[in-house]
Amino acid sequence: MASLMSGDSCHVVEDEPCCHPIVDDNESTEIEAKEPKKNRVKQSIHKSFFILGGVIIIFAAIRNTLTWHLQKCWGASGDFWQALWVKVFDYFEGDAFIIGFIGTNLVACITFWALNAFFLFMDITGRPAFLRRYKIQEGKNDPVSRPQLMKALKVVLFNQFVVTSMYSLLCMPIVQWRGDCILRELPTVHWVLVELAVFLIFEEIGFYYSHRMLHHPMFYKHIHKLHHEWTSPIGLTAIYAHPVEHVLSSLIPATLGPIIMGSHIATIWMWFVMVISSAVNAHCGYHLPFFPSPEAHDFHHLKFTNCFGTLGILDRLHGTDILFRKSKQYDRHILLTSLTPLSSTFPDSPKRSK
Repeated sequence: MASLMSGDSCHVVEDEPCCHPIVDDNESTEIEAKEPKKNRVKQSIHKSFFILGGVIIIFAAIRNTLTWHLQKCWGASGDFWQALWVKVFDYFEGDAFIIGFIGTNLVACITFWALNAFFLFMDITGRPAFLRRYKIQEGKNDPVSRPQLMKALKVVLFNQFVVTSMYSLLCMPIVQWRGDCILRELPTVHWVLVELAVFLIFEEIGFYYSHRMLHHPMFYKHIHKLHHEWTSPIGLTAIYAHPVEHVLSSLIPATLGPIIMGSHIATIWMWFVMVISSAVNAHCGYHLPFFPSPEAHDFHHLKFTNCFGTLGILDRLHGTDILFRKSKQYDRHILLTSLTPLSSTFPDSPKRSK
């Protein structure tokens, strides 16, 4: 791991071992011994309620506010979202392939590239300059290496248009067997909130355990190592991965909840927007004001042995956040509600002179 902290743009690891141990070094093992498992279980339960409750409350508030403004500006009568969905449904005559396959992949692509257009512009041009101060790993990808960017782009496009499309086609019969998800009537907002909670739980479980499995020596060198070429990730690398990893850790965890719940296609679209936005933000390399904190997953790319999950619940339960909780990145792992970068509020400790 000698080259992990090098100054190259994307920090491709050449001499790292074939895997990175899931159990941390002696220091973290001692900390884990001092911290009873009972405390971790209790904290993980508290964190579950806090995260799930917060997401539900925020979603409900945003939906009500956005609905009110759209109805007022567009003069819509009745339920705005239902009326809008009926127009989409009727225009395509409820066609399962157009709405279920093409529509779903289109929503995913638009979300992914709309967000990455913003981050790629910053990574390539370094503008706007005032946003560079929110960079998590200062001096890394400044600017991003063009050859490595092109390599990542090829992998991303293959995963997005070949692997994801094939997975979607395979999922369609399963979704249809589970229940008709393309209906003219939208589900109630209360049911959508219940579904979102279920989606979050299954994504956390699916991603955490598949991710830890890919760090096993049997899988790391041949599959997961590609994704970890970037020790300072950028938004595009959210799906820069081996196709097997893309299916196991990205697609399956995101679709588990909707398949189990037999969700409406509109709910699935909304969920995919949330999942993709979260993944791009987690890899973007910037801790921007009013954006969810990407510190945990950025720390995972830097250190390899901590922060395997999406919500942090199972990391707390299994103790795979010990090093992270002792770091400055953990102090910065909050929602930034001011314009002062958290690297200034919680500066790195001065390095000891040898």
